Amino acid sequence: MKTLKFGIPKGSLQKATINLFEKSGWKINVNDRSYFPDINDSEIECAICRAQEMSRYVENGTLDAGLTGKDWIEENQSDVVVVDNLVYSKVGQTPARWVLAVPAGSDIVNLEDLEGKKIATELVNFTKRYFKERNIRLDVEFSWGATEAKVVSGLADAIVEVTETGSTIKAHGLKIIHELMQTNTQLIANKASYKDQWKRTKIEQVVLLLKGALRAENMVGLKMNVPKEKMEGVTSILPSLNAPTVSSLYKSEWVSVETVVDARVVRDLIPQLIFAGAEGIIEYPLNKVI
Repeated sequence: MKTLKFGIPKGSLQKATINLFEKSGWKINVNDRSYFPDINDSEIECAICRAQEMSRYVENGTLDAGLTGKDWIEENQSDVVVVDNLVYSKVGQTPARWVLAVPAGSDIVNLEDLEGKKIATELVNFTKRYFKERNIRLDVEFSWGATEAKVVSGLADAIVEVTETGSTIKAHGLKIIHELMQTNTQLIANKASYKDQWKRTKIEQVVLLLKGALRAENMVGLKMNVPKEKMEGVTSILPSLNAPTVSSLYKSEWVSVETVVDARVVRDLIPQLIFAGAEGIIEYPLNKVI
């Protein structure tokens, strides 16, 4: 039987990725002692590895495909196929940012002020290229972690660090003075694997359902009963993907209306629907919107 070797990122994205797969229809069971979790699909073999290394394993064919950040593809300069962007993180559907941060009281206010200074970061290769392209000479040192502490303890003049909200950087007494890159999760594939028709079809199936699950996270279903004479008023204020589904109730002058809407508008929409004549409104979560 043919199988697709698929990489799940270890670390901050692991839980979010496994939850996303579950909403898409694949249940991944992770054993803390194994890097090869079970999945309820005999055509997929999962492996867990660090997002920083994922693109290398996909490039050399150890894995057929996997999920990693745009940042680590750039860092490794990996020759892989970027199949699709899947914007999600441990806190939601927001891209992360790689930023330059310095102590709050530092006199470094722009990139040129870093001439001859020292930067600590995990994103070494990209950072070196970034400043070389701008003709700014400085030292870039690899940081194994706790990067913010390098500046606080005087081991570096600045850091290049990834952040989603900036709160951790601020909590360490640092300020952001420049954004180097926005990054998001990407599904990547080995070039040879992507040319294999069976593997490509399987990869595209995974992409389709993962994107459907991501889309559903920001949407909900609404179902309600509406008197026929008030249908136009209700549907005029009712957003939907295309048009709401309307069906007549048995031996009644009422209809059932069902639609999918952005979850952020529901709290304002429901009172408007009630005022327009809708009753028995039901809101329900969605797993996928394709």
